[in-house]
Amino acid sequence: MGTKRKIICFSDFDGTIFMQDTGHILFNKYGCGSEQREILDQQIKTGERSFRDVSEEMWGSLNVPFADGFEAMKEQLEIDVAFQDFHTFCLNNKIPFNVISAGLKPVLREVLNHFLGEEASSNIDIVANDAKISEDGSEWKVVWRHETPLGHDKALSINEYKASARLESEDGTIPMIVFIGDGVSDLAAAREADVLFARRGLALEEYCIQHKIPYIPYDTFADIQKEIITIARIDDAKTGGTGLPSNFNPRANMWRRASSKSAVPVFAAKTPAKERMFIWPEAYTGPNSAPEAQTVQA
Repeated sequence: MGTKRKIICFSDFDGTIFMQDTGHILFNKYGCGSEQREILDQQIKTGERSFRDVSEEMWGSLNVPFADGFEAMKEQLEIDVAFQDFHTFCLNNKIPFNVISAGLKPVLREVLNHFLGEEASSNIDIVANDAKISEDGSEWKVVWRHETPLGHDKALSINEYKASARLESEDGTIPMIVFIGDGVSDLAAAREADVLFARRGLALEEYCIQHKIPYIPYDTFADIQKEIITIARIDDAKTGGTGLPSNFNPRANMWRRASSKSAVPVFAAKTPAKERMFIWPEAYTGPNSAPEAQTVQA
């Protein structure tokens, strides 16, 4: 596209790139079962137990060799119809595409290898939890990315990238961060992005509407590709590649303005992870001043 600013995409995996949840497929068939899984999911929603605690129980309930579990996933998983074309678009335009997930890295990598081919899959970095899986499948143990109740703090992972990008930039320019998701569990990472895509009709979109969070709805990755082209042109035309239209995430914009080669965004760095999850939209889009949920139309 020839844009002045670098663009980088972070995407959820389950329910976003694939319509089904990889973990749910395994738990329902080889672990705790669908009824118990729903009970455990409810414990997360009510706050009775942490995501990490419940997830450890779910993954720990599995008793299946990895290869057999993968066969079940191959049979049930459906990839977004436009994802492969979108990934090719990213490669052609030198847009790094990263998966950021609360799932298990070896599971996600094997799924991408199968559906995309190993060469295409190798171009996608996976930011997720690791796992130790016994050969006979009797033990599935999660190796958590972070020591937090979430296990993997997606917001922290994106901020780690931002800090790295700032240090690597010769002129202090920070890339445009795009996040793609479908559920409320994606919100922590979504708050750190400049542009948020929420799958239409699902929990993340409902949350954005309820809390007046700017977002762009999508049905398939074809919609995302179209919007990214439009957004990149707006960004270049408005500010010569140094700013973003007003409907983008105000928190990310503040971080961008505070960033430079010699300055660290201390207001973000000093905010405890638990509090970070609630800074946006409340702190920047109060109930009396928040605009209606905005979208960018091509």
